[in-house]
Amino acid sequence: MKRYSIPRLITKLLLPLILLFALYVQFHGDYGPGGGFQAGVIFGAGFILYALIYGLDYAQQILPAWLLRIGISLGVLIYAGVGVAGLLLGGNYLDYGVLDAHHPAHGQHLGILLVELGVGITVSSVMVTIFYAFAGRGR
Repeated sequence: MKRYSIPRLITKLLLPLILLFALYVQFHGDYGPGGGFQAGVIFGAGFILYALIYGLDYAQQILPAWLLRIGISLGVLIYAGVGVAGLLLGGNYLDYGVLDAHHPAHGQHLGILLVELGVGITVSSVMVTIFYAFAGRGR
């Protein structure tokens, strides 16, 4: 791969900001526009940008396929676990109010935060996994 110094420099400068913005969208999603899906897409796009500029081999060293599989599974387990916790506490599936019996509003906040976190982890892991699958086809 040729060394394109300007795209590498721009990527090195922008990537931390892209990932930081993804975290902002993730944790600000219950107060405004955004949430887990949007944050997962931004986070995944940041790693895809890194792979496009620095090469697939370097990207797979930073984010290996086994870690992505764990991320996909972990995100789904977090999402489903919040629903099961609601059932075990006497509510409906994904009924967040029962997560904190003394303050249902706190339970609502905790529940949506965890569900959105699970969605964000899953979406970013799936996006990068699909990119790896298509980018590695010619090998």
